[in-house]
Amino acid sequence: MTAEERSFLERLDAVVGSEEIRAQIYPIVERVRTQLARNKAQMTWEPIPLTIYGGALPSGIRSSWVFVLRAGATTGAERHPNSHQRMMSFEAAGDMQVRAGPADGGEGEWQSNFLVSDPDAALERRWISIPRNVWHQVVVPKGRDWVVVSFHTVLPEELIEERPDSNDAGGTKQMLYLGPKEN
Repeated sequence: MTAEERSFLERLDAVVGSEEIRAQIYPIVERVRTQLARNKAQMTWEPIPLTIYGGALPSGIRSSWVFVLRAGATTGAERHPNSHQRMMSFEAAGDMQVRAGPADGGEGEWQSNFLVSDPDAALERRWISIPRNVWHQVVVPKGRDWVVVSFHTVLPEELIEERPDSNDAGGTKQMLYLGPKEN
C-alpha cells in the first residue's frame, strides 16, 4: 500500500471511528441485517447518505454502503469496472480475497485479507483498498454475519458489479447495485 493510500484510509478510519457517525450507521446496519434475515441471499446492502459524514470524507468519495454478508457465505468473484473501493470491517470478521487477472482461473491466486472489527487492530487488519477492475470475493466464516462499510468513487446509482458469465467463457455480466438488476 502506498503512503498516499494509507493516508486516505486513515482519514476514512477517523471518520467512521467517530461515535457520532457510528451511531448514525447502526440503524442502517439493522435494516440491512433484517433484510438478510428475511431472504436466502448471501448478502444485502443499502447506501449510506453521505450527509451522515458531515463533509468529513476525503475528496473523491461519491458513495458509501453497508453490506451484511451471511455467515458461511462465499460470494464468488466480482469487480467494479467503474469504481475504486475502500472497505472496512464494521462488525464481526471475514476474508476479502483479491486477485489479479481473470476471475475464471486465468492468472494469479486468490490472496487472503482476513479483516477484523477490533478498533485496536492495525489499519491493514481492518481496511482494504481495491482498485478499479480488481477481482475480489468475500469468504465469511461460519458463526456470525459480517458487516462492512464500503466507500466508492462513483454515485450509488452508478456503482456496477461485474461477475463472470457462466454461459460465456471469458465473458461477464454486469448489474447496478441500485436500479435495473442486470446489464
